[in-house]
Amino acid sequence: MFRSLNLFFQDWIVDQFKKQKRTYEREWDCRASWIGECCLTIWLSFAFIFLKPTIAGVPSWKLPLVYFPQINFAAPGLLDPLRFIIQSIWLLCFKQQATMAFLERLHLLAGKALDVLTECFYLPFEFITKGVQWLEKKANQAKSPEVREQMKASKSAMLLNYLLLFVVVFLALLCFTVPFGYQAQIVFVLLLWSLAMMFRRMPGRFPTMLLIILSVTASCRYLWWRYSSTLNWDDPLALFLGGILLLAETYSWVVLILGYFQNIWPLNRKPVALPDDQSLWPTIDIMIPTYNEDLDVVRATVYASLGVDWPKDKLKIHILDDGKRDNFREFAKSIGVNYIRRPTNEHAKAGNINYALKQTSGEYVAIFDCDHIPTRAFFQLTMGMFLKDPKLALIQTPHHFFSPDPFERNLSNFRNVPNEGNLFYGLIQDGNDLWDATFFCGSCAILRREPLEEVGGIAVETVTEDAHTSLRMHRLGYHSAYLKQPISAGLATETLSAHVGQRIRWARGMAQIFRVDNPFKGKGLKLSQRLCYANAMLHFLSGIPRIVFLIAPLAYLLLHSYVIYAPALAIILYVLPHMIHASMTNSRMQGDYRYSFWGEVYETVLAWYIARPTTVALFAPHKGTFNVTAKGGLVEKSHYDWVISRPYLALVALNILGLAAGVYRLGWGPQDEIGTVIVNIVWTLYNLLILGAAVAVAVEAKQVRKDHRVEVSIPIAVRLNSGHLVQAEMKDFSLGGVRIQMSESEADIGLFENGQPLDVVLNRGGHEYVFPMVVAYARNGIVGLQLSELTNQQQIDYVQCTFARADTWAKWQQSYQSDKPLSSMQAVLLVGLNGYKRLLKHSPKPVTVCVSAVMAGCNFIWSLRPRNVPNRTIIHEN
Repeated sequence: MFRSLNLFFQDWIVDQFKKQKRTYEREWDCRASWIGECCLTIWLSFAFIFLKPTIAGVPSWKLPLVYFPQINFAAPGLLDPLRFIIQSIWLLCFKQQATMAFLERLHLLAGKALDVLTECFYLPFEFITKGVQWLEKKANQAKSPEVREQMKASKSAMLLNYLLLFVVVFLALLCFTVPFGYQAQIVFVLLLWSLAMMFRRMPGRFPTMLLIILSVTASCRYLWWRYSSTLNWDDPLALFLGGILLLAETYSWVVLILGYFQNIWPLNRKPVALPDDQSLWPTIDIMIPTYNEDLDVVRATVYASLGVDWPKDKLKIHILDDGKRDNFREFAKSIGVNYIRRPTNEHAKAGNINYALKQTSGEYVAIFDCDHIPTRAFFQLTMGMFLKDPKLALIQTPHHFFSPDPFERNLSNFRNVPNEGNLFYGLIQDGNDLWDATFFCGSCAILRREPLEEVGGIAVETVTEDAHTSLRMHRLGYHSAYLKQPISAGLATETLSAHVGQRIRWARGMAQIFRVDNPFKGKGLKLSQRLCYANAMLHFLSGIPRIVFLIAPLAYLLLHSYVIYAPALAIILYVLPHMIHASMTNSRMQGDYRYSFWGEVYETVLAWYIARPTTVALFAPHKGTFNVTAKGGLVEKSHYDWVISRPYLALVALNILGLAAGVYRLGWGPQDEIGTVIVNIVWTLYNLLILGAAVAVAVEAKQVRKDHRVEVSIPIAVRLNSGHLVQAEMKDFSLGGVRIQMSESEADIGLFENGQPLDVVLNRGGHEYVFPMVVAYARNGIVGLQLSELTNQQQIDYVQCTFARADTWAKWQQSYQSDKPLSSMQAVLLVGLNGYKRLLKHSPKPVTVCVSAVMAGCNFIWSLRPRNVPNRTIIHEN
């Protein structure tokens, strides 16, 4: 009888499934396996004994699908009975979630309560807000030269300033050094955090300065606590390892403080107009140094230089060829520019420019790397400052890149996340400009010849000849300026190995300058200039500290050595405020130029490779040679760079080992150490995710396009052979052609066919220029056009109408959204997880098989977990 009842219920369920048109691709098989019959029999018994025939209007035959979402009753698996039993026990023993309606009401009430509490909490701080606004107003008034002169002349004002400085320093020392108990420290931390959350919502620069003060307070208090309370003097190994970590943290603290000083008030300099009388305009030599680059890379820079807005009789263009190539000589002759080839190659780029200085006589020297394309307004926007200030020796402009660097290409975030160099050219150099400490970056810059020759030309003692040259000019009392507008653009490094090689040269050169021409020594520099140069040099010493942070938790997890000899709660109460305030303040200052946590990815990738050359340079500054950064190369196919990633993989293995040891200590270690173990496990997991991002960067994405595309949105006209003029929109361009978008009506009537010749009309400065092109493809309203053979003048005009448009790069710089720290952290952590997936994809087959087997086992164990079934699901089914 029970068997007949069971078959009856099965047939009834089959009919209901067919009526409801469930998503199963195949119908229920009445001759299902005995596993399915047993599961259904048990379920029906369970439903009729413990549950009502209908729940929330849902018939009992639907309840298996609702309460057992991990089981497919149509095709049950071998171990589904085990999942069935676990889920049934879970349903019987634990109450399920409330309905969605109740949760929504609860969330609404909680939100209203939080709003009321927030208003009550910030109510006492309203007078602080008004005070900050008043100080912001006074600070803006104090920027005028008249007010500054009055303050300098007033002895009472100077006395008051010194008195306020003394009071501030005294109170700061109290905040930094007074010991607090746990409760007092919690109150202090909450107070700082509350003030920071209030200040970060206020517009203006003065709230940013207040955030800096809060961050410095939290960081200095943390460092004082580390030095005074966290060293284990009774354990030599712990003292040694803890001392190394403390030195790394001290280095980070110094760089943090110097960074706040450097960027506290970016100058944001504006261009100065040139005199109307062009006879007063100076003569300029444009120098384009080249060594082993392809001629196609150099052509665009030369064409753009030929089209800049400057009197032709006051402008000379020179190709400085250290590669001694005849095709470069012929190209220079064909377009009418000067060609300079020196007989020797000593001192690399610096020697090349110094040799050219002796062959030229212009009052000013403009230097462009051979892949950096100047816009036509480059000199119109810069030269006015030279004429205004006779002591101005250098004007530097940003290095803007229209091609993705290895980070952007390999992580697929080009133009979604700011470029690695955006922070330096968007904020740091602008901050340096306030202190008259802008330094030469080797390209996209103009130098006055007289001070350049006075310091002996471009410096040759170090491999960062550019920064060293500007340091020498600053020592002689000359000024510098930085114009933040992107008025030139170039190619980024193509591969991660080339990118790392470039950064190694920069790091070695800065360390060399720190030794041979230390900014803290010698005459001629102001204190502010010394600090700005020192920060730039110290930044490249971050390799060893970064490695220390990546392996520090392993000292405890693997060696049971307390590198921070303090309870876990104390570590949290001191470390978290230091990190949160630093992150919040830097996000406020740097948010338009670098997103939070991405800097750690960049530093992690470079850490291992810059650690050795910087250390060697500090002890032997004259070792090391200049290496040329390759540009314009191709990546034939996607591959994993196992050579460049070896250090990351070693660090990943060590951290995985430490994580396994931490899990063991968590389960079988002493109970009084659980808090410390958890802190170190969290630290290790974070390091693993950052290392995962470094691993992801080592997967070189395919790059076979010789001419990089630049995305734009510019209206153009297309002239067909029939004489029709069709309006379109240019979506991108390259040195090889353009991609345009037509309206749907024009695209559908088949105006364009592959191989069809036509003319494209581009506008520049109110003039129209016509360029012959050929249709490469046409589909869905998108037409790809390839340039036909152009004359020299047409090539100059084409570069001027595309790459030399200054507004293109300005729009790029303004397209980034402001930083959101939590979103940035989530993005970085997801990149880290994806990095391990990409590593597994490119690993040898035995490794892939082993890892896949382990993952399959973990997935199987995870599939046995019980599933919580909210009542909202039942209501949904109804």
